[in-house]
Amino acid sequence: MSKNVTVYSTPTCPWCIRVKQFLKDNNITFTDIDVSSDQTAAEKMVEASGQMGVPVVDIEGEIIVGFDKEKIKHALGL
Repeated sequence: MSKNVTVYSTPTCPWCIRVKQFLKDNNITFTDIDVSSDQTAAEKMVEASGQMGVPVVDIEGEIIVGFDKEKIKHALGL
């Protein structure tokens, strides 16, 4: 079963690029939200994560801040 995955990122963030590549490499479908151009999404991300840093990965409501590969793998059941 595929999980609902959202990545809050910016185009210039190297960790955002890495987390998205990791998801693609594992054939995980995700929604990418550019918080540098979407103020509402940025506010939602800060509300969910408690901070401004990107990337923030939302996997079925589990918030993972940064590219924490082990946490992401665990949340996805990889």
